[in-house]
Amino acid sequence: MAAEASAPRSDTRGIVDAAGLFARVNFRRLAPGAAVLRPYVEQYWLIDWDLSEPYASHIVPHPSVNVVFQALPGQEPFAEVAGIGLGLFTQKLEGRGRVCGVKFRPGGFRPFAPSEPVSTWTGRRLLPLDEVFAEVPGGALEAVLSPDEEHARVAALDAFLLGIGPAPDPQADLATALAERIRTDRTIRRVGAFAQAEGVSVRALQRLFAAYIGVGPKWMILRYRIHEALERAEADTAVDWAELAFSLGYADQAHLVRDFTATVGVPPTAYAPPSR
Repeated sequence: MAAEASAPRSDTRGIVDAAGLFARVNFRRLAPGAAVLRPYVEQYWLIDWDLSEPYASHIVPHPSVNVVFQALPGQEPFAEVAGIGLGLFTQKLEGRGRVCGVKFRPGGFRPFAPSEPVSTWTGRRLLPLDEVFAEVPGGALEAVLSPDEEHARVAALDAFLLGIGPAPDPQADLATALAERIRTDRTIRRVGAFAQAEGVSVRALQRLFAAYIGVGPKWMILRYRIHEALERAEADTAVDWAELAFSLGYADQAHLVRDFTATVGVPPTAYAPPSR
């Protein structure tokens, strides 16, 4: 795959009240042990908790498909495929539990499940693994969730993914590269201009994103803007929202306020993480 295999990111983008979450759970982001998986997988994420009081975590999802192995209080362990979430994701954490997840790079999931466009799974959760993958390696659930050692969980996740694929696909490579440009280049603000710069039509770009990423390029541009705005709100209670709106490419502050409110549930000027 052509995409650069960077290390797991350390920022908190997408996490509402990151300080509150990290104070309550043991949260780690690790790279796959198998180098062949790193161009497809952004990171493995491991969460362990033992809480005396329930806590609700809130995430503004990234444009990524996740495979999640979960051991929750009062439930049998299970695994699911979670397509890209379109709205705010809330998960109640209580008692003692463990979650081990695979976060695929945008475009990186399709080579493991090539029979369907990734948009098939967008907005959907609780998908049994055998509904998505042609073959599911046996024993993965126990292998991933049982060990306390991080390296053993990473090895189990590696074995799970290597048992499924990936199937080489140049179009997946292209989708991942384009998505990475949108994530890292803040000058990309309009789909038409981006498509022209890449030498493709807007319609062709939209078809590629639907098939290999699961959302359109416009949605991705807007979501990364909200991630940056949320991170700024987490770090600074005196954000100049008009200036930030301009720097993110919004026509005015009102448009940023509208998108932020629709995604997070409160306007940016009223937002404050619960831990403050």
